[in-house]
Amino acid sequence: MQPFIQDEFKLNNSQLGGITSAFSLSSGAAQLPAGWLADRIGPTILITIGVLGVGIGGLLVGLSHSYIMLLVFLVFMGLMAGGYHPAATPLISLSVPPNQRGRALGMHLIGGNSSFFLAPLIAGGIAAAWGWRGAYITLAIPTMILGVGFFIYLNRKYSKTHVEEMKRRQMEEKPPQPGYKRRLIAFLTMMVIGGGAGASVNAFLAVYMKNELGASNEVSAMAMSIIFSSGLWAGPLGGYISDRIGSIKVIIVTGILGGLMIFALKSVQLGWGLWMTLWVMGVIQAMRFPVTEVFIMSQTPAKNRSLIYGVYYSTMQYTGAIFAPIMGNFIDIYGYPTMFNFSAWAVTAVAVVTSFFIWDAKD
Repeated sequence: MQPFIQDEFKLNNSQLGGITSAFSLSSGAAQLPAGWLADRIGPTILITIGVLGVGIGGLLVGLSHSYIMLLVFLVFMGLMAGGYHPAATPLISLSVPPNQRGRALGMHLIGGNSSFFLAPLIAGGIAAAWGWRGAYITLAIPTMILGVGFFIYLNRKYSKTHVEEMKRRQMEEKPPQPGYKRRLIAFLTMMVIGGGAGASVNAFLAVYMKNELGASNEVSAMAMSIIFSSGLWAGPLGGYISDRIGSIKVIIVTGILGGLMIFALKSVQLGWGLWMTLWVMGVIQAMRFPVTEVFIMSQTPAKNRSLIYGVYYSTMQYTGAIFAPIMGNFIDIYGYPTMFNFSAWAVTAVAVVTSFFIWDAKD
């Protein structure tokens, strides 16, 4: 909805980056305590807060009538969202044998990518008829209903006793191989620098298509669904490959390819060249997500996994939040091509350098 919001509030790119930061900073701040809590009180409550809270936050965003109100409600939405991933990922991993975790996390990714694929299409159509506020409100209502239903289901499916038994079995697994701290630090460095540079490009794709390539607001919004369309199959495929050849090979290859695709992005025009580039970017991202979760699990002691996932997701959120307004400011000064080129070099270089510190990892 950024092109619509930019038009209404007359925002420059730095202010537009602030919208991304409002959600990402608050979500990142919530991830750390959420991971700590998930290890102690169980995942059900945190998952419910994540789904139901985002629905309530979306409703409030749709009711906002100033830029400041919009930022405040996005902060609230981010705080609510922060509990989901640090609780959901370990719960899924606990529920399946170790040699099936990549596929299970890939299947989980289908749900997230389905929403990212469908939401731009649905929201773009609703916004064309009822404005961007109508899109937020319309999508918030079923999300809140789902949050309540999800709470009922999880309480029946995963009682506290059941979760404790799964944790006990997980504690019996072998500890991570020597050198896991070095690999985790290098991996998080890759996510902070390379991931932040890549996320800053994604944050401005919709307005880039509008301002540089001449796409309409509706086309700019709906085109974002192309990135996530491949997640319906690429996420499970990435998890399946990870289960076969190991997560580290997939992480290194997709990291380097991610940087190369940003080089391609700035070289194509509106049309099939752009659509194909966005699609390939989506394939790379979707394959990478479940694999990184498998990697973290293999390099983390069982008792601290939710906490480490909290650190990981918090890091991902903070890098996007910090880089977005900086990128927006530099785009205002130097333009999209220069900054996209800089991001492409940063993502590629970081992926290559950090690969030397994590290549010996074993799942």
